[in-house]
Amino acid sequence: MAIILLTGFEPFGGEAVNPSWQIAHSLDGEVIEGARVVAQQLPCVFGESLRVLRRALKDHAPHLVLALGQAGGRTDLTPERIAINVNDARMPDNAGQRPIDTPVVPGAPAARFSTLPIKAMVAAMQAAGVRASVSQTAGTYVCNHVFYGLMQALHRQAGVRAGFMHVPLVPEQAAALGGQPSMTLAEMQHGVRVALAAALTAASDLHISGGAES
Repeated sequence: MAIILLTGFEPFGGEAVNPSWQIAHSLDGEVIEGARVVAQQLPCVFGESLRVLRRALKDHAPHLVLALGQAGGRTDLTPERIAINVNDARMPDNAGQRPIDTPVVPGAPAARFSTLPIKAMVAAMQAAGVRASVSQTAGTYVCNHVFYGLMQALHRQAGVRAGFMHVPLVPEQAAALGGQPSMTLAEMQHGVRVALAAALTAASDLHISGGAES
C-alpha cells in the first residue's frame, strides 16, 4: 500500500498544544484513496527537525508527503507555494537556537517550489466547505526550514509529491491569545483529508488564480 507521510510539530512558544500534530496524529493509520497515512511528529528545532524528517522519509519511502505547521493569525488552511533557503528566527526554537540569516541547506538553490497540486487542493477544500487559500510565504522559522529541507531532500526523486500546509490555531489557543482567528480541530481534520485526496488524485494542478497582491 502506498504511504502518505503526514508530519506535524510539537508545541512551541509556550503553547500546550500544536494543531498541526493534533491533526496528523488523529489521521495516523487512516486510508485515503488507497494510501495509508503515517504520522510523524517533528521537534520545533532547527536542524533536528530535518534529521527526524529525513529518517522518516528513509523508513517509510512515502508516495506523498504533507508537512503541517501552526500559523497563528491565519484564518484558512493554506497550502504553501514556495520555500526559501533562509533561516531568520524571530524567537528561539525549543532548543534555544535563534539562527539569523543562515541557509537551510548551504550551497542549495534560493528557493524550491511545492510539488503538490496546491490549487486543486484549495479548490477541493473550498468545495467541501472548508476555508482554504494558497499561501505565498511559509515564513522564515522552523516551518519554512522543514518545507525547504523536505523539497531539497526529494528534488531528485521523481514521482513523490511533497509540500507544506499551514493550519490556524484551534479555538482554545485563540481564546487564550486574545481572540485570534481559529478553526475547530474537526474542521481541520476534514480539510486535511480532502486535501490529501486531491493531492493523490489530481493528475495536474488547476490553472486558476491563487495569487495575492501583497
